[in-house]
Amino acid sequence: MRVLVIGSGAREHALARALLADDAVVAVVVAPGNPGIAELPGATCVAVHATDPADVVRVAGEHGVDLVVVGPEAPLVAGVADALRAVPYAVFGPSAAAARLEGSKAFAKEVMAAAEVPTALAHVCTTVDEVEAALDALGAPHVVKEDGLAAGKGVVVTDDRAAALEHARACLAKEGGAVVVEEFLDGPEVSVFCVTDGATVVALPPAQDFKRVGDGDVGPNTGGMGAYSPLDWAPADLADEVVTRVAQPTIDEMRRRGTPFVGVLYVGLALTSRGLRVIEFNCRFGDPDGQVSVARLRTPFGGLLHAAATGVLERVGPLRVSPEHAVAVVVAAPGYPASPRVGGVISGLEVAESVPGAYVLHAGTAVGPDGELISAGGRVLDVVATGATLREARHAVYQAVGLVSLEGSHHRTDIGLAAERGDIRVAAVEGA
Repeated sequence: MRVLVIGSGAREHALARALLADDAVVAVVVAPGNPGIAELPGATCVAVHATDPADVVRVAGEHGVDLVVVGPEAPLVAGVADALRAVPYAVFGPSAAAARLEGSKAFAKEVMAAAEVPTALAHVCTTVDEVEAALDALGAPHVVKEDGLAAGKGVVVTDDRAAALEHARACLAKEGGAVVVEEFLDGPEVSVFCVTDGATVVALPPAQDFKRVGDGDVGPNTGGMGAYSPLDWAPADLADEVVTRVAQPTIDEMRRRGTPFVGVLYVGLALTSRGLRVIEFNCRFGDPDGQVSVARLRTPFGGLLHAAATGVLERVGPLRVSPEHAVAVVVAAPGYPASPRVGGVISGLEVAESVPGAYVLHAGTAVGPDGELISAGGRVLDVVATGATLREARHAVYQAVGLVSLEGSHHRTDIGLAAERGDIRVAAVEGA
């Protein structure tokens, strides 16, 4: 099987690695890819305009692929999967209509209500007056989300009403601007990635993601600064509960509407004192929480995604998952997330990958004028490590991070630390 992966970040680097580990996959073409992917044996990077459906179809045809995996959200919302299916190709990724689950938070709330999925109370607002009323009705902490795609950075959670209102005004000022004002959910947050063919749903091992830029969850939201899996503090049947109460009803509702969802449904949820509550849906693997979930998967990855793309996911059976722990730490450019400075020379990757269990994924890198590896984005690298315990995985990942050199870069030092210390508690469910 030859596979085309659309995208250029650490998520796509992780997908390519996992696909190439499947004996059924003979080659992976990544468009446009990145310098790290280009070094993978069996991988080829080619140029593409990822949000141009016709250009993606051209690349698929030129390389004679058997499966197309669409990584980022923007090509999905642009209808890339639709154009590929029309040829037809086997595609892992939802149609533009189904990708509205991520493209519009208001639409996602509508689907959740119809499917009776437990989620936060919310108000969809298109005027400042409506926002003010919603903020007052729901109280602090205030949660204000931009309705459309925002690369994981369109959310403000604050006790400062003025700051919440300022964020809402900025979102409403955009063409067709709308915001969702939600109640704040207590309890730890969890990421669960559910693979589906539009009917059958299977869940990858849950992970926890760290969105804030600084240690102790301080500073602004980012695209993600690190993640780990498994979650020893979470209920053992959490993945099954997410499929039963959230993912399966949502997939059934999308099929009922005539817009079946094929691909991966990311369920971001909080484990609250009232039980699990969905925070948001995404229509692609997360970054970096997807990396640690995929790192623990032992079911052949190419076969899994192809089964989903061709409507035979029920034949795969229960997923096989490694008992190992996986931790990912993001190395970010100086100034990230406000004003990242790019162009810095990166070194030390080979020695970092000599740490047992560790490897490096390229998130925002490029080849400089003299052939050197340079930073080309806010999040530059994901360093991932696995170990028999969370302590071992954390030790390995931070040892590897310490061997990477990028002047002025920064990273969080507390990814998975609270879990390692046993400091995470899930509240007893009220009335249970």
